[in-house]
Amino acid sequence: MAPSKKKHADDQAYLIPGGFTVLSLQFSSDTAARHSLYVKEHRVRAEKSSGRPMDRTLFVLNIPPYCSEGVVKELFSQFGVIQSVELLDHPGSVQESGPKLAKIFMPPAKQGFKVGYVVFKKASSISAVKSHPHDVPLVVCTEERQVKTGVQKWIQQYTESLIQPEKLQEIVDSFMQDYDKRKEQEEERQRQEAEQQQEDEEGWVKVTRGHKGAKARPHSEAANQRTLQREKQKKKRKELMNFYTWQHRNTQKEHIAELRKKFEEDKQRIALLRAQRKFRPY
Repeated sequence: MAPSKKKHADDQAYLIPGGFTVLSLQFSSDTAARHSLYVKEHRVRAEKSSGRPMDRTLFVLNIPPYCSEGVVKELFSQFGVIQSVELLDHPGSVQESGPKLAKIFMPPAKQGFKVGYVVFKKASSISAVKSHPHDVPLVVCTEERQVKTGVQKWIQQYTESLIQPEKLQEIVDSFMQDYDKRKEQEEERQRQEAEQQQEDEEGWVKVTRGHKGAKARPHSEAANQRTLQREKQKKKRKELMNFYTWQHRNTQKEHIAELRKKFEEDKQRIALLRAQRKFRPY
């Protein structure tokens, strides 16, 4: 019987529904068990201006717990120069607000499978990852890169959790300097907004031209606060003026008397004008 001419596609990339490419992962070269990673190009329009560019970011699913950010970076560095690696418990957007905390101040990470975002320097690296043969596994633990597990990993984590007081003081000082800098920038921004939205005595706002490309902001927080404060003062004066019923009644009487006085003055003025008018036929 002649051998079959049909060839298996194990030496090619393995695709699954959803646009994911399956990569084979092996803990060490002497283990037979393999793990599967699911990767595809990260394309989210909402994150166009974030640290995950659409054409250079690789989205990775099913990352095992023994793979840290450093291990993932070394695994994918064979496809190109890596700019950054980020591991999360579940997919999500980038949160860059506020100063970044050191790892010693962060809550302990959950132990489990992770999702990752690998940002390359070049867009061609994404194609190289997606075309990687499925039967060629990525080896995690090698002679050059030792990955500890079990008790050895716990000992390493405990040792890394201990920090010298000098190093801790340096981290705290750096954090406080960053915090003070951000606070000064925020105060300067609020001061500039207050100057641009400054009102005169009659309530007019001076509108100035901002830098090119800046979005118009018709109202600022400071201007809104001043408007509310002015309305509260007017309401308070009105309440104090007509607090009692007899005060309100007297105010109405004075207003009516003033109107009658003006009416009588107008009548006298009209009568005087009529008396001074002369008939001049020629």
